[in-house]
Amino acid sequence: MEYKNFPMVPRVVFGRGSFNQLGEIIEPKRTNKNSPFIFIVDDVFKGNSWLVDRIPLKNNDKIIYVSAHEEPKTKYVDQFRDDIEAEFKEIPSGIIGIGGGTMLDYAKAIALMLTNPGSSADYQGWDLIKYPAVYHVGIPTLSGTGAEVSRTTVLTGPEKKLGMNSDYTPFDQVILDPELTKDVPDNQWFYTGMDCYIHCIESLTGTYLNAFSQSYGEKSLDLCREVFLEKEDRDKDSQDKIMMASWHGGMSIAYSQVGVAHAMSYGLGYLLGTKHGIGNCIVFNQLEEFYPQGVKEFKQMVKKHQIDIPKGICKDLNDEQFNIMIDVALGLVPLWENALGKDWQKTITREKLRSLFELM
Repeated sequence: MEYKNFPMVPRVVFGRGSFNQLGEIIEPKRTNKNSPFIFIVDDVFKGNSWLVDRIPLKNNDKIIYVSAHEEPKTKYVDQFRDDIEAEFKEIPSGIIGIGGGTMLDYAKAIALMLTNPGSSADYQGWDLIKYPAVYHVGIPTLSGTGAEVSRTTVLTGPEKKLGMNSDYTPFDQVILDPELTKDVPDNQWFYTGMDCYIHCIESLTGTYLNAFSQSYGEKSLDLCREVFLEKEDRDKDSQDKIMMASWHGGMSIAYSQVGVAHAMSYGLGYLLGTKHGIGNCIVFNQLEEFYPQGVKEFKQMVKKHQIDIPKGICKDLNDEQFNIMIDVALGLVPLWENALGKDWQKTITREKLRSLFELM
């Protein structure tokens, strides 16, 4: 048997205020004074001096503000890459992503595309990237996606929603500063935290499960339960713990895989542009058949935090639109294998997926 030999993030710093160390961390990686660091920053921080004024700009360094309103798209990754190459005469010293999962995925994707030819759509899949990325750093300002630790960067392309999964994708450096999550709106805090909770349920109940992924997944799940079931408010301790839940959850799925909720959520994201966290919640809400205990506990969390999970988002779709979502979901074979085993196609038919999507 051949075992997976996955890379891990080689350097990580954790702690409240650790964002202030960014300058001293990246400066030794500067290749020369004309080779800039490019900061990919969620545009929600534009004008936010508390964060932006602490970004250690020098020489030709540049901030690119990016909207997280849409999920990352291959066409935008290619455009960012082209714009950077047109503006600067040499490859940047590094790409630093500051934001939620969308910004972290953009940072990873741009770093890869600065060294790999063609379109990012050419690399949607497993182990298609040929050359190492430029130095890249992830700084999450939202906890739950696991994007800071994963070996994928999820992108919506012209034909599918699928990550660039490769050994070159993980960040070279991650800064985990829970203080950066303090102003996240309550709904977003919940949806993104549930992304972590859901992918732990999928990992821990999947056929790919092993002792490595189990140890990380169980710790992440314990932290999610503590934050979303036991605690009464979003205090500093909650911020610390959900940031570590995100890290551990990402590690868990790195060595196993996600499952039904993520596969179907990708279909919603591709067709309707549904954001990943809320999409997972919409799908998971209907998956008692596959994850009975997880869905029961999820609904307790929804009730405790008084969150409205959208319903009826598929009610006006036509046959062609349902088929598009079904095609996207069915294309994610490793997710179905993890959820249901090698014979998953006996359970997951087009009709079955259609009936589930109709509930959403």
